[in-house]
Amino acid sequence: MARIAGINLPPQKRIEIGLTYIFGIGRNISNKIIFLANIDPNKKVKDLTSEEIEKLKLLIEKNYKTEGELKHEIFSNIKRLKDIGAYRGIRHTRRLPVRGQRTKTNSRTVRGNVRKTMGSGRSRAAQKT
Repeated sequence: MARIAGINLPPQKRIEIGLTYIFGIGRNISNKIIFLANIDPNKKVKDLTSEEIEKLKLLIEKNYKTEGELKHEIFSNIKRLKDIGAYRGIRHTRRLPVRGQRTKTNSRTVRGNVRKTMGSGRSRAAQKT
């Protein structure tokens, strides 16, 4: 079983897909890493040799922020926006959409304005005797 950046990669998946299980690595970056490591992207995770796993570990640790380090950076960026009182920080604090999405019809559940559909509040019809 391949363990990279503290994540156990699924053995049945192709390495191209398996790397995306690591927070901070998507398909595009996954393909770049595989290209730099000279590994066949169609190879399954279980078929990787220990040398190939070490190559992948080194490339990821050296060039990319992943998992806890990346989450900490994102959290600190949001905290900075809140501390300086930026508009985006205020939106984060109020748990509203930050990037300009409309809020009249979307993001209702986030705002606490949940409306039930017509049939959801009805009581059941009387039982036949």
